Amino acid sequence: MTTTRIEWATHVWNPVTGCDRISPGCDNCYAAEMARRLKAMGQAKYRRDGDPRTSGPGFGVTTHPDTLGDPFTWAKPRRVFVNSMSDLFHARVPAEFVADVWRTMAATPQHTYQVLTKRPERLARVLARVHERLGLDKPLPNVWLGTSVESADYTRRVDHLRAAPAAVRFLSCEPLLGPLDGLNLAGIHWVIVGGESGRGARPLDEAWVRSIVAQCRAAGTAPFIKQLGSVWARRHGGDPKGGDPERWPADLRIREFPNL
Repeated sequence: MTTTRIEWATHVWNPVTGCDRISPGCDNCYAAEMARRLKAMGQAKYRRDGDPRTSGPGFGVTTHPDTLGDPFTWAKPRRVFVNSMSDLFHARVPAEFVADVWRTMAATPQHTYQVLTKRPERLARVLARVHERLGLDKPLPNVWLGTSVESADYTRRVDHLRAAPAAVRFLSCEPLLGPLDGLNLAGIHWVIVGGESGRGARPLDEAWVRSIVAQCRAAGTAPFIKQLGSVWARRHGGDPKGGDPERWPADLRIREFPNL
């Protein structure tokens, strides 16, 4: 477990590493690039290579059972992003291992876990098996489930997320690559919005962000504007990711969390 500069979490925990690109939001995956560097540095968790067409060096899907006990060693409550370097619901992560991760989260209710996936179709199916295996009759109150929605082509993921048992459901609209007008936020408690950063970053339109904020207000959903992206930063100054709210238009300086 390590601390993180991700604005909406305090720490990351990676019981799985590695993934495969499946949609345009993955094109400039920061985790794939980081895995390549970590493999070159000899990091043990990044020895396995992935398919060069969809993954890369050090980014082959790998489970790490030795990390399952880590949350029991944390002295203070944490808000933890689970698998910043993978997707827990990747097809090559066994349902039995997902159950092991859930068992750890159930046994450490002092921590809040944020699980984000681009594969919510598998999420609902696997969680039904996990709940049965662990004898759970309701969602874990300390586990937030989210899915990525980078453009209107992927709003169907929201419907799959709604089908999964969760105390808190959230969307990560990062990198936001187009407008998301008409977004159905029923049953969604939180929406994170972010522009793309790094090499090859694609531009974000402020109007897309304002539309999402307006939809959140109408639905009673909490919006969290993480950053406006590298293209915006080059035009307006500030840090390379456009992550300094003091430089944003006043109406976009919003970083709310779900009201629990």
